Amino acid sequence: MTLRKLGSFPLTIPYVALRGISTTCTNAATVNKNRLHVRVGRFKPSKDKSIALTYDESKPPYKIGLEKAWNSWNTSNLKGETRMSETLTDDVFIQNFLKGTWGLMQASDVVIKRRHNMIHIFMHILPKRDLQPIYFLLGYSEELLSSLLKCPVKLELQSVQKPRDLIFKYI
Repeated sequence: MTLRKLGSFPLTIPYVALRGISTTCTNAATVNKNRLHVRVGRFKPSKDKSIALTYDESKPPYKIGLEKAWNSWNTSNLKGETRMSETLTDDVFIQNFLKGTWGLMQASDVVIKRRHNMIHIFMHILPKRDLQPIYFLLGYSEELLSSLLKCPVKLELQSVQKPRDLIFKYI
């Protein structure tokens, strides 16, 4: 235990409590400089530039909201809103359901946007020669998700011929 004086009153503060207190001054320049050294959420570049990245993967995490959009859009975290945890579990359920239903035809991440009472889901697919299974899976996914989530669901698909069409850059 260390004894410190605060004005004229002796104050006893354990040493363990003093260890976590930082007395350095931080400003915007220090924060921005430190942000550039963060390696979490970034891909490590290879020497031969063989790692393919999509547009979303190529943006660093601190650019989310500036140059890159979120994969799930909702306003349930605003003050006074209900269904905070239910919205998150619904989004995870939707992503897992679509991964299991569409399987290898799914070419990119699922983007979920909630507008009023409707859920819009966007994703890229790799089409097969026959379009009938795609139309079946589209209707099946929309109807089943609408009945399970108890709100209208609109699934919007965009087809790409090859997975390399989604590549934005190599690192």
